Amino acid sequence: MRILIVEDDPIIVEGLKIALSQEGYEVQALGDVKSSLEVIRKEVCIDACLLDVNLPDGDGFQICRAIRERSEVPVIFLTACDDEIHTVLAFEQGADDYISKPFRIRELLVRIKAVLRRSGADQSKSESVNVGRNVVDIMSGKVFRDGEEIFLSAVEYRLLLTFIKSKGQLLTRQQILTAMWDSAGDFVNDNTLTVYVRRLRKKLEEDGDEPVIETVRGMGYRLSGTADVR
Repeated sequence: MRILIVEDDPIIVEGLKIALSQEGYEVQALGDVKSSLEVIRKEVCIDACLLDVNLPDGDGFQICRAIRERSEVPVIFLTACDDEIHTVLAFEQGADDYISKPFRIRELLVRIKAVLRRSGADQSKSESVNVGRNVVDIMSGKVFRDGEEIFLSAVEYRLLLTFIKSKGQLLTRQQILTAMWDSAGDFVNDNTLTVYVRRLRKKLEEDGDEPVIETVRGMGYRLSGTADVR
């Protein structure tokens, strides 16, 4: 599950990244409005956003409005501006929660889980997904076929999760590449993406099976209708 942090204080960012990573979240941190809007406009797969109000080139309200124009992704403001005007304005822009600095990290984690639960995004503790004849156990990060585990590489598994999150929607190659970017160093580019899709298909499909990943010529890929989240 991916969380976007927009905060220009490197100390706060580092603390949030450590705490959120320990809870199993994938974190992307940015420090200004411009780069944040670029990410949002690329329609990167994001499950929640933590926004500061005061940023070097604008404010978090601009980012919140841009998010709300495109999705219902949960937004939590983390800011030193604790007056009533800023709080009301944040909720008017579509925020889900507003936390004043300094904040307690455990309280923040609880609030993140709460907004994810309300949005329907936080299903990782109980969710399994049928992908064709395969079962993906999100909690353990394992994939099974007829009771036997299928071993996927880290990149192959991230690619599969990217498709699952889209729930059958068409993903362009650029959207997939953006979602697959790995700060740990496993680089995926436009050429290797084709290879990884082919490898994933080979592991999840056998002769006579319905296609697991559909190619939409000239546009991209999507998980077939055989995927069932339960």
